[in-house]
Amino acid sequence: MTHDLVTSLRPLLAAEAAAEALGSGAEPGDLEQAVWLRLLERLDAQDPPRDPRGWLRRAVRAEARRNRRISRRETPLAAGEPADSGDRDPERLALAAARRRVLRDAVRRLPGRCPRLMEALLSPHDPTYRDIARELGISQGSLGPERSRCLGCLRRLLTPEVAAR
Repeated sequence: MTHDLVTSLRPLLAAEAAAEALGSGAEPGDLEQAVWLRLLERLDAQDPPRDPRGWLRRAVRAEARRNRRISRRETPLAAGEPADSGDRDPERLALAAARRRVLRDAVRRLPGRCPRLMEALLSPHDPTYRDIARELGISQGSLGPERSRCLGCLRRLLTPEVAAR
């Protein structure tokens, strides 16, 4: 009985899966496999469909809808991108955020022009020395020595915190 049902439904399932796959972006083979699995689960539970052909058409459409829903939620990986880069896990992100907070707090505690200079150097916009000198109102030639002095102060501020870790 089961063998006859599967044999009689095979061409219909292949045709329905191919038709639904065109509009859903799913692979016809994936749709076929999912529907066969559903049918075998029903047969195993002693609940064969009353109208196998109608059930099969509805099952294929339902699987195609499910695939569309899933594909809208998934984001494809770029070519060559690893599935798990390892640096995006929540623990690493939290630790990196904590390190940035400690650094920003230490920068705010620096004396004189150092907080503004260090903020400019840490800026994601990556300004040039000329831009930084113009913004701070100092000569471009004095930026190097000023930066060295500020980094020394920052190092002294961070040493106890780094040593505590």
